[in-house]
Amino acid sequence: MASLRLGLFVAAAVVSAALMPPSAVAQLRPGYYSSICPNLELIVKSSVKQSMAQSPISAPAALRLFFHDCAVQGCDASIMIVNSNGDDEWRNPDNQSLKPEGFQVILNAKAAVDSDPQCQYKVSCADIMALAARESVVQSGGPYYEVELGRYDGRLSTKASVVLPHANFTLDQLNSFFSGLGLSQSEMIVLSGGHTLGAADCPFFQYRIGTDPTMDASFASQLNATCSSNPTSGFAFLDTSPVTFDNTFFRNLQSGKGLLGSDQVLYTDTRSRGTVNYYATNQGAFFGDFVAAMTKLGRVGVKTPATGGEIRRDCRFPN
Repeated sequence: MASLRLGLFVAAAVVSAALMPPSAVAQLRPGYYSSICPNLELIVKSSVKQSMAQSPISAPAALRLFFHDCAVQGCDASIMIVNSNGDDEWRNPDNQSLKPEGFQVILNAKAAVDSDPQCQYKVSCADIMALAARESVVQSGGPYYEVELGRYDGRLSTKASVVLPHANFTLDQLNSFFSGLGLSQSEMIVLSGGHTLGAADCPFFQYRIGTDPTMDASFASQLNATCSSNPTSGFAFLDTSPVTFDNTFFRNLQSGKGLLGSDQVLYTDTRSRGTVNYYATNQGAFFGDFVAAMTKLGRVGVKTPATGGEIRRDCRFPN
C-alpha cells in the first residue's frame, strides 16, 4: 500500500490572491471551449481515468495540487512551473508534500488535449488542472459539477510566494488563511472534506500521538505502531475510505480519529463542531456545499492576458 502515501494537503492564501478583476470574473463560464476545443472535457476525463488506473495516488494528488495552486497567486497553474534556478513554488518546503503523481496527471492531460489538432495550445494548464480536480472527485465516487473555464496561466512562480497553513493550526488560524481567499469558515470546513481521499506522512501527525487528548486512544496506538517502525517513510490514511470520496472524514472527526491536528480541531472547537456534525450525517449536503466551495475557490486570482496571463505550451515553463 506504499503507493498510496500522500502528503499533507492544505488550502490557504494571501489576501491579494483573492482579488480578481471584473474582466476575469466575466470570462469564466462552463462551455468556454465549446467552439475552440469541443472534446476538451471528454479528453481530460479519459486521461485522468488512465492516470488513476496506473496509480491510486493520482486522484488525491491531483485534487490537492489544485488547492495548492489556487492558494498561492490564484488558480493560474504557477505550481507547475519549473525554474532553472530552483526558485519556484513546488520547491518551497511547504509544497514538498505534493506527490509527483499529481503533477503527472496534469502533464498527461495536457499532452492528450494538445494531441487534438483542434485544441493544440489553445487550452490553459490552469483550466486543465480545474477539470482534472473535478474528475478526481467524480471518478472517486464524489459529485459531478460543471467547471467554470477561461483561466489563463501565470508566468511567475517563486518560493517566497508560498504561504500555507500547517497541520497544527487552530481554528482561528485556519479561518484567517481561508478568509484571505474570500472563503468563510463553513467553506473552509467543507473543502477540508477533500481529506476524504489519500493519506499523510508520519511527520505531519506524529507529534500528536500520546500528547493530544482529542485523539482516540486506540487510533493513537495504531498510529504509534506505524510511525515508530517507519518514522520517515510511514504514513496513515486521512480517513478509513481513502480512495472513495464520501463523508467518512467527518464521521472520523466525531470519534477522535482525525489524522491531522488541523482537521481534528474542526470538531474539537465548538464553533465549528456543528458543521462537522451536519456533514457527518448528511453526505448530500456535503457534496452540494463542496461543489459550491470548489467553484468559488476556482475563481481566486484568475489571470487574463491583460494581467499577464498566457496559455502555456508546456505547463512546466512560461512561453
